[in-house]
Amino acid sequence: MLPGLTAARSRAPALNLFMTADAVGGVWQYALDLCLDLERRGFGLTLAVLGPEPSVDQLRAARTIRGLDLRVMDVPLDWTALTRGEVETAAWRVARAAERAGADLIHLNSPALAGIAPFPAPVVAVAHSCVATWWAAMRGGPLPSDLAWRAALAGDGYRRAAAVLSPTRAFAEVTAATYGLPTLPRVVPNGRRSPAERGHRTPLGATASPFAFTAGRLWDEGKNAATLDRIAARLAPRPFLAAGPLDGPNAACVAPRHLRCLGRLTDQDMARWLAGAPIYVSAARYEPFGLGVLEAASAGCALVLSDIPTFRELWDEAAIFIEPDDDAGFAAAIELVTADPAIRARLGAEAKARADRLTVEAMGAGVVAAYEAVLGDQPRRAGAPA
Repeated sequence: MLPGLTAARSRAPALNLFMTADAVGGVWQYALDLCLDLERRGFGLTLAVLGPEPSVDQLRAARTIRGLDLRVMDVPLDWTALTRGEVETAAWRVARAAERAGADLIHLNSPALAGIAPFPAPVVAVAHSCVATWWAAMRGGPLPSDLAWRAALAGDGYRRAAAVLSPTRAFAEVTAATYGLPTLPRVVPNGRRSPAERGHRTPLGATASPFAFTAGRLWDEGKNAATLDRIAARLAPRPFLAAGPLDGPNAACVAPRHLRCLGRLTDQDMARWLAGAPIYVSAARYEPFGLGVLEAASAGCALVLSDIPTFRELWDEAAIFIEPDDDAGFAAAIELVTADPAIRARLGAEAKARADRLTVEAMGAGVVAAYEAVLGDQPRRAGAPA
């Protein structure tokens, strides 16, 4: 054990942690919430942002974390880079940045980087998603060449990391099987601060005119926007609102005809929509965790979800489950919940109770336990604060 990991804020940093993140999807929320918890535990924190530059509201949120050294790096993500060479360059630049930051531990939310450059401290890699498991869920069969080299880099990164974390056991098992890992990744469920903790008032209970709502990277085929759009057509004229970008950094895009698309919402705007306790819908075919579902559940929304292993693991008996491509089944379930305030209230309460277990504090404790298992009694790097 490393008792210093729980050092008070007034003391020297318990550990100088260097973390990578991106501003494209849920990894951003994960990183900020985790950094906030680790800062409270006394960690020194550097957050290196890869890929597209964060938006103004994202940067504003990051700067509310006291002591966070935010570094926006002009390097591509491994799944958007055009060549292997671009990823290799990114890995070396990130490794040098970690060295300059005096890192005692590296937390990579882009695991592929771990297999390329020699990092100056032990690496903990997090399996949020990857092209190989996405392909298996969405297409099946051999990986195309453009994805095969990316999967190879991810596999090298997982194997070289001192520890690999996964947000669900279902995704840990798929990741281990896909890459032939000798041990199962350590499961640390994601957490999300409740609306109240984020300064938003989110009343529970049914609204007079319930509506369907979804959120996420709609351009990602794994989110199954095509089925969501068919559901919206079946529900018309009842509104089905969709928050999230329609165009991705990898040139993917969707153009729904029936969903009422809201675009990317700020954290505050998302909270305002969820405050109406809509029926939250996800028809995802590939979802290693689903932070959007967790956020909706914390707001007391009734959940209608695709019947996939990760959602069953997290929300069994707290949601209605439908096969991912069954738009008629989704529409029927939404109409059922809409028509019955008692069902809506019960589902919302069950989702909220489940979400209350998936806290940022629990996530932070799980991540710190993984750090301790990696570091043991290993001394910090020479020159690191005592």
